[in-house]
Amino acid sequence: MLVDHSSLPIFIDEDSSILILGSFPSIKSREEGFYYAHKQNRFFLTLSKIFLEDEPKTTSERKEFLRRHHIALYDVIERCEINNSSDSSIKNVTPIDIVSILTRYPNIKRIGVTGGKASSLFEKYLKQLVNIPTFYLPSSSPANAKMKLSDLVESYSILFN
Repeated sequence: MLVDHSSLPIFIDEDSSILILGSFPSIKSREEGFYYAHKQNRFFLTLSKIFLEDEPKTTSERKEFLRRHHIALYDVIERCEINNSSDSSIKNVTPIDIVSILTRYPNIKRIGVTGGKASSLFEKYLKQLVNIPTFYLPSSSPANAKMKLSDLVESYSILFN
């Protein structure tokens, strides 16, 4: 099924200095209207450990947390065909317009790309358009259960040093 990103816009503001890109929002995130909404996704838990704060649970708490730490969220893919939330099923990709995003938000100084699919698509479509430090990070998805929380925290910490 062809799905576009229009239901879940980029989360960013003028003070954002770090842009974190996933592959494409899960069904749960699209339903909830915000990123990393699956209860078992460890994205916000990982960031809360890095910043030594309580994990934000609600969408409003998550947005405030991200604003406070100058973090923007989006995905590498603007539009694609996808079955459910399966990254392995993604095909017919239209990437985001990264040049426009970085031009409009010049305070972005680092990019984090989460997960294997997002990383391979970033390499294919966007890397040559970006001249700021980019870090490839493991997925915080429940599908990446072999990755311990402490390993996620260590990996993601590089974005904030």
